[in-house]
Amino acid sequence: MSGRERILRLCEAGGDARELRLRLLDELRATIGFDAYAFLLTDPETSVGCAPIADVPVLRELPRAIHLKYVTRANRWTELRDVALLSDLPDRSVSPLWNDLLRHHGIRDIASTVFRDRHGTWGFLDLWRRDRDFTPAEAAHLAGLTAPITTALRRSQAATFVVRPPHEPRSEPLVLVLSPDMGVVGQTPGTHAYLRVLVPPEHGRPAVPAGAYNVAAQLLAVEAGVDDHPPRARVHLADGLWLTLRAARMEGAVAVTIEESSPAERLSVFCPAHALSARETELVGLLSKGADSHTVAATMHVSEHTVQDHLKSVFAKTGTHNRRDLLARALGA
Repeated sequence: MSGRERILRLCEAGGDARELRLRLLDELRATIGFDAYAFLLTDPETSVGCAPIADVPVLRELPRAIHLKYVTRANRWTELRDVALLSDLPDRSVSPLWNDLLRHHGIRDIASTVFRDRHGTWGFLDLWRRDRDFTPAEAAHLAGLTAPITTALRRSQAATFVVRPPHEPRSEPLVLVLSPDMGVVGQTPGTHAYLRVLVPPEHGRPAVPAGAYNVAAQLLAVEAGVDDHPPRARVHLADGLWLTLRAARMEGAVAVTIEESSPAERLSVFCPAHALSARETELVGLLSKGADSHTVAATMHVSEHTVQDHLKSVFAKTGTHNRRDLLARALGA
């Protein structure tokens, strides 16, 4: 069985997003070869990274590396169609990430890949190599895998929307305060525990608030005029609980807030994650506001029979069997 066939089987099997990415990296290492990597999920609407897994030689400088990644225009994942190579640029020094940091760690080339479909952006991957450039054939091989990997990542996010056990949401958001160079200067009680779950530290290493660094870096990118996407990312924590991370400017600092995603915030991930059409998304939105079939039909200017057809399609795509189950998963109620 070829490496491509093994990757396609992994994508078809799906599963937990973290384990899926680790297995995919094992196969890519065997077929392409690389020395370091950063593989992030992204908020499908904002394209801001969250839930990263990484093996990089710059852990002590990780906040700076993330900052430079976000303010680097060259081969930025938000502008890619599939794969881009640092070595294809006329001048590699136009990449601040490489010029200001990675070249000093012996990195020679970077293969950057985005996992995007018509429903949103689901992740991006950087493969770093020291000894030689990536070849056009290797880039083409990676490009040929982006579509199935994108679908697998999207489905892995869809699978996290399970019916949550009864719970009391936190009344106040958690807050992490970062200095101008993205050092942690303050946090509310409980913040550290949440961030450890979002990015589990490797054995013997301290927890790194990488999810918070990403939304903070996006704020800096917006301020630098690199990108206009809002500095916000929604990410699954555990057991159907989704969190929203936001960055905002404070005097001389950046504050990152972490709070349970609202029903509306969940819904705008739930629908694209399950590949719902625009009409199906409109239908679920109306149901989430308490509309019955008659109201839905009148609002959408269709018959109630058509509403039932749309509902059957939504149930099939989401693996639900009735409206109560559908809304419980979508809204977290």
